[in-house]
Amino acid sequence: MADRRTRDMTGPDLSRTTAARATAVAEQLHHECSMLLELYRKKENFTHAEMVADGRLVSVPPPSSQLDTRDTLWRLHSALLQCRSLLERAIAKEEEELGGGKKGDYETQRKLVKDRLSLLLINTGELLRAADGTVVLTPNLEGLELDGPTNLFELKLWVYRIFKEVDYWTKTTITTLQGLPSLTAKERVRTTRVRSMRSARR
Repeated sequence: MADRRTRDMTGPDLSRTTAARATAVAEQLHHECSMLLELYRKKENFTHAEMVADGRLVSVPPPSSQLDTRDTLWRLHSALLQCRSLLERAIAKEEEELGGGKKGDYETQRKLVKDRLSLLLINTGELLRAADGTVVLTPNLEGLELDGPTNLFELKLWVYRIFKEVDYWTKTTITTLQGLPSLTAKERVRTTRVRSMRSARR
């Protein structure tokens, strides 16, 4: 029975399922990001004025209605990859500068967000391959503020900005995936083309 289910999950059904799964993961990550930001604010006792996070840390081409499905997904995947690099550096920097110390709710939530982000990257990578049929390109991470500031207060704000960036791109992922109805149609065309080529070879 399991084999039959696996065989049936091809073409547009597979793409639609992957998109739904990626959206569900993004929605869960968004919820977890909100919890992480709240824990971090309490931990650092930030005032509202101190929590202003201007400008984006992630660098990708601006959104455009001219982008096709593949380019839109690549932009999203690229942004999430940069988010993970920043998040990994923020965690390392926090432990290096502020000490690993005891593992509490904040540290547990931070790891949960990192793991969920990695899972979302796997899902968006699958969608990108489904839309284009090629290996996912790795974006250039040059120019990312991976080292962070050395001043303790600025470091804490930098970490906060990274958490906000992950939250922003998670929300963007949800919106983008929900607005890509052409994904399954494009996959259907590609699958039909592949089947035609296989039939022709026979």
